[in-house]
Amino acid sequence: MATITLHDDEINTNGDLPEVGTTAPAATLTDGELNDVTLDSFAGKKKLLNIVPSLDTGICAISTKKFNDAAAAHEDTVFLTISADLPFAMGRFCEAENIDQVKTLSMMRDRNFAKDYGVLITDGPLAGITARAVVVMDADNNITYTELVPEIAQEPDYESAIAAL
Repeated sequence: MATITLHDDEINTNGDLPEVGTTAPAATLTDGELNDVTLDSFAGKKKLLNIVPSLDTGICAISTKKFNDAAAAHEDTVFLTISADLPFAMGRFCEAENIDQVKTLSMMRDRNFAKDYGVLITDGPLAGITARAVVVMDADNNITYTELVPEIAQEPDYESAIAAL
């Protein structure tokens, strides 16, 4: 279990992020066309997972936009924003904000991704959705970088995440 804050109030996650050097846990998420998507769907590509509570919040929107801008310079990498939002809402957000380089994925069908990656918030007003985190992996799904953002209202360390690619 990890402790993070929401406006200085402590809340907890169900576990810890996977360790650098380990293979990423398998994950099945839902894309904008309601298809199941796994890490194997992006075989041969590096992956940057921008894990956010909801695209309907300012910091989540900012991080998705910043990673969208960075994605253009990394053709060998797929940038994924993952949240509990419904795919339809994610699609509207991407259309309104001209997000065209980041692929959004939803946990709408189950929370195993959040549980397996140790980012499921277990208490407080955001219980049931994810903490803010970034996980970077190589083309073989080996984890090369992780960050659990200590305060939900804080942006991730973009430079370190991009450098890990």
